[in-house]
Amino acid sequence: MSIVVGAVVTAVAVALAVTAMLLVRRRAPAGSRFSDGDRASGVFGVLATGFSVLLGFIVFLAFEAYDEARSGAEAEARVVVQQLETAQFLAPEVAAELSGELVCYARSVVTTEWEQMADGDLGNAVNPWGVEMYRTIRDVVPASDTEQSAYDRWMEQTADREDARQSRVHGAEGLIPLPLWLVLYVVSATVFVFLLFFADSAERVATQALLMGSVALVITLLLCLLAFFDHPHGHEVGKLSPTAMERTLVLLRLEAEAAGVEVDAPCDAAGDPLRTAPGG
Repeated sequence: MSIVVGAVVTAVAVALAVTAMLLVRRRAPAGSRFSDGDRASGVFGVLATGFSVLLGFIVFLAFEAYDEARSGAEAEARVVVQQLETAQFLAPEVAAELSGELVCYARSVVTTEWEQMADGDLGNAVNPWGVEMYRTIRDVVPASDTEQSAYDRWMEQTADREDARQSRVHGAEGLIPLPLWLVLYVVSATVFVFLLFFADSAERVATQALLMGSVALVITLLLCLLAFFDHPHGHEVGKLSPTAMERTLVLLRLEAEAAGVEVDAPCDAAGDPLRTAPGG
């Protein structure tokens, strides 16, 4: 959920809640519909406290998942740069092939994968250039101690990159299950209905509007925040973007130029292969 959509939803929800309160107030008895206001306030306090604790805990867990996805994206981008350096200690033809595939991997993450994550369509798909790098390294037989060390290091970094990728794509299809959303909506509606019974024709309009509006505002904002964290990837303000991998693409080019390494990427700027398919 973008900030603009969240603001519109919040404004509409608060307006509807206040309107409902003022309409009910017209026919409400003086002193509200509760004969014992203190007892009703105590019950409402228990209801609101339980809801706020539940909602706050869920927001905290959702933010942790959001932060995990952000950290995973940064770690993945960092490992890609490290793998370019490691690849240069392998045989020249292998180093050239892996270097190009690393660039294609980064381009694919920035374009294709991020769009799929933003749309929630990534699913269990793997990065094709990760598969291609596996095919390239699979048949490598180190011919020296240096190549053996580089080979071992490459395999460790591949595992680190794949772990980081899993953290990055976590939550791309939504973090919060439907039953939990249903519970939150039902409890929110319960709080709203309970507040309507506090409608008091003897109270001023502004007081009644503030009573309902403030509660509706807080609940709606928290639900919007939860919806924002539920889908952390996207292009809106605050959403996770491929900034780290975009920076990595620049670093790959600069490091290759500084080391005098020519990187011939077998893909276009979007990470799509120049041939029919990677390895084809």
